[in-house]
Amino acid sequence: MDILVGLQWGDEGKGKFIDHICSQYDVVARFNGGANAGHSIYYQQQKITLKLLPSGVFYPKTLNVIGTGVVVNPIQLQEELGLLMAIDPTLEVSKRLLLSAKAHLVLPTHKYFDIVFEENPAYRTIGTTKNGIAPAYANKILRQNLRLGDVYRPQFESEFRAMVERQYSELEAFSCVLPPYAVLVDEFLAAVEFLKTLSIVDTELYVNQALKEGKKVLAEGAQATMLDIDHGTYPYVTSSSTIAGGACTGLGVSPTKVGEIFGVTKAYTTRVGEGVFPTEIFGAEAEELRQKGGEFGSNTKRPRRVGWLDLPALKYAIMMNGVTQLILTKADILNERAEVLLCTHYEVDGAIHAYFSTNLKEEHINPQFKVMEGWDFDFQNVIAKEDLPPSFIAFLHFIEQEVEVPVTFLSTGPKREEIIELPVSILN
Repeated sequence: MDILVGLQWGDEGKGKFIDHICSQYDVVARFNGGANAGHSIYYQQQKITLKLLPSGVFYPKTLNVIGTGVVVNPIQLQEELGLLMAIDPTLEVSKRLLLSAKAHLVLPTHKYFDIVFEENPAYRTIGTTKNGIAPAYANKILRQNLRLGDVYRPQFESEFRAMVERQYSELEAFSCVLPPYAVLVDEFLAAVEFLKTLSIVDTELYVNQALKEGKKVLAEGAQATMLDIDHGTYPYVTSSSTIAGGACTGLGVSPTKVGEIFGVTKAYTTRVGEGVFPTEIFGAEAEELRQKGGEFGSNTKRPRRVGWLDLPALKYAIMMNGVTQLILTKADILNERAEVLLCTHYEVDGAIHAYFSTNLKEEHINPQFKVMEGWDFDFQNVIAKEDLPPSFIAFLHFIEQEVEVPVTFLSTGPKREEIIELPVSILN
């Protein structure tokens, strides 16, 4: 099983790279997160954002798995499947989709708890997507939630109504603006009926059997390393394990089955929401980069914060995941710049730090930058390493030497075909 993860604070372009390599895999499996994650892929000249579905849905021979580590909102899943059917009915995604019976449901009240936590001054504001992901995971840990396999149990509806009624009352106590209780419940139960038409199974059995038969499995991660619930910039993180190790727990696969670990990074850095961001830039320069790079949330459309490439954070993420191959995206956005900056280390109270640490306070971090010669060439004409100019080759060399992992793929534009493979010899 190969694993793909994001190495920054999300939005690195994971969906595009997964789409690029999907044809090589028999199974593509999501292992974490929920509909708060958006992987953008171009299909039939349209930009499509997949929120819950694995990125193998556009390949007719690929089996797609939503694993145990994912939390599923049946309303959003039905809408997403409906959207794909409207775009291309021949995809028949439902016939190639397996959902883990152990994956947890996002209940209709969960997103309103997200709203309360974000808008009530009594709680910490972290800038979530307000999709109810954290409350779903919280109730999972509290053992007060329902799983996908539960929808077949005779007592499901009565247990569901009891949970939602209790939570609805709790939300009313917060003076939360809510739709009528009956509307909330009926809409969800209608989506549950649709959910029952899909294949809800013990997906870990299918994935492990596929590996036993020699089939190729790609584990697809949502969000990114620096948003990991344990190893990210807590509390401004997501609610699940986003690192490579999370693929094993989220899919029920032994670490001994892991092969390649692909890590995706932009040539610069972005993040959405609150939290530490040592290399952030502001003002007109930031706005220019944001507009040129289309740095707005796939789901929320919120403007992303932008900054220079942070090598201490990247090295930390590579170490955490055991990355074997690096994929570089959006270098084309930095085109036409006379100079490009990279943060090589942090200076904190006179001490030098080569790796990111969650113990470092942002107000004490003084990022140290290396200024490199920029580049100005047509990325769309690049089909091989030989087409890259010396200044860009130097940029790639420097990254590889610093992180000690080869850049094996380079995105040359937003379209699904605009990506090239770089031979490892580029290190020489």
